[in-house]
Amino acid sequence: MTPQNATPPQGATPPQGAMAPRGAMTPQDLVIRMLPPFAGWLALAALALPGGSPLRGAAVAVFLSVGPGAALVGICGPALRARRAEAPVERRDPHFERHSDLLERLMLAVLLSVSAAMLVATVLIAAHAFSGDRVLLTLTLLTTLAAFCPRLRASPPTPGTAPRKRKGSTL
Repeated sequence: MTPQNATPPQGATPPQGAMAPRGAMTPQDLVIRMLPPFAGWLALAALALPGGSPLRGAAVAVFLSVGPGAALVGICGPALRARRAEAPVERRDPHFERHSDLLERLMLAVLLSVSAAMLVATVLIAAHAFSGDRVLLTLTLLTTLAAFCPRLRASPPTPGTAPRKRKGSTL
């Protein structure tokens, strides 16, 4: 039996079923975390295209509609996943919980993105510094900052309290 802090010999593969240490980031997690800022920097680069270019409009629209919100939802993702959706009594969809949680995160990302864009635009208008390029640059910088923020952890249930009702349909 090896001590828990011992490192495996070089070239050894972890036993099947072994997981990465808690809080360790895999390359796939890093790629997913960096997608929203990458979309923002891509939208900024698309500003170099001619004004009527469909590619320019698509890049900016996709980032503004989902990018900032996706980065913010990523910060609170573990806390959101702590409470799964509850399926209705008469379920027709066997994957209701998974689909409901995905839809919830998608809608939250879109609404947070629109809110962030409106807030940044309002602040820039109040500062007499409004332009579309400045809004896009500010949102890209905020999205990049949010991508580097640590994730929120779900709070453990406190002993002696009744379990909270699960979110989802009350039917």
